[in-house]
Amino acid sequence: MDRFNVNSQIEHLQSKYVGTGHADTIKHEWLTNQQRDSYASYVGHNSLLSFFSVAENECKARVKMNIMEKMVRPCGVPPVREEQ
Repeated sequence: MDRFNVNSQIEHLQSKYVGTGHADTIKHEWLTNQQRDSYASYVGHNSLLSFFSVAENECKARVKMNIMEKMVRPCGVPPVREEQ
């Protein structure tokens, strides 16, 4: 009974939060979620955005725009999946 409860909780978390993955998650999807989470954190924390802007010698708005553009395809084109 306890094992069934744990499995149902894991399935619930995986359906609720996209980044947690599931049994069919491929490496590319997992890496894409990790990159997007990182970029979202960079944009959301003003001190990190300031650090990147100083390091790149760009204004904060330009750095924010560049990071937002990288979120579209952070790991490149997804690989072709073979349908079963």
